[in-house]
Amino acid sequence: MVVLLGGPSAERDVSLSSGKECAAALRAEGFTVTEVDAGPDLAQQLAQIAPDVVFNALHGRWGEDGCVQGLLEWLGLPYTHSGILSSALAMDKERTKQVYREAGLPVVESHLATKAEIEAAHVMAPPYVVKPYNEGSSVGVYLVTEGANTPPKLSPEMPETLMVEAYVPGRELTTSVMDGRALTVTDIITSGWYDYDAKYSDGGSRHVCPAELPQEIFDACLDYALRAHEALGCAGVSRTDFRWDESRGLAGLVLLETNTQPGMTPTSLVPEQAMACGMTFGALCRWMVEDALERA
Repeated sequence: MVVLLGGPSAERDVSLSSGKECAAALRAEGFTVTEVDAGPDLAQQLAQIAPDVVFNALHGRWGEDGCVQGLLEWLGLPYTHSGILSSALAMDKERTKQVYREAGLPVVESHLATKAEIEAAHVMAPPYVVKPYNEGSSVGVYLVTEGANTPPKLSPEMPETLMVEAYVPGRELTTSVMDGRALTVTDIITSGWYDYDAKYSDGGSRHVCPAELPQEIFDACLDYALRAHEALGCAGVSRTDFRWDESRGLAGLVLLETNTQPGMTPTSLVPEQAMACGMTFGALCRWMVEDALERA
């Protein structure tokens, strides 16, 4: 089998970490594994290796937005995680919200705007968040705080079109879905904004799993995550992220996004939740491979 990792996206380092951990776990489970750093010659590499199955550990654009999934479909190779359409949908945060709304799932106000519009004047009343609508791992996220007098000055590296989303105060929650069921809920605790550094730096965040929540909120997270997974047509493992404003009860729980290629190191959120449900990291990786083969 092949484990795809690395790739050209802004989340390359995350993917390298996920891929190497998954490859090691799969070898320990008895699989013969070849690690492939996904580049321009990926089609030729895969044709030469001719693997029985591909474990897709790529993150970010190209690796989880339907592009590499299309290549794998063209080559006739079974692969883990979601297919072309659901990958493309989930990677586009604004279209994801449209799917959520149609499924009756709660979201906050958001719309797309150009960099010029965002830098010229507030495009919605603060507080709000500015972020790429087709990246993951909180890459390039700006928080405009309440009372800010001026709009944000964006870095030149930011894309020309961005999502502007109303900021939801409160707690950061997440729920994984696999094998037709939602696993559990994790409460992600940070000292500030849950940005890229908080996600991946040592000590940047603390996870409480299972989360200590009112039963109504816990159950709603499980229900909403499974419904989001199904509405987007996801396969394999997905993870849906929430914000919960405690002061508003159930009305304060909203979906932010669904990750079709969530982080997969042993301490990442999905493996932590699987472990809380009695499944080791190796068993989780094995299940993902077996699920890909069964779907093929």
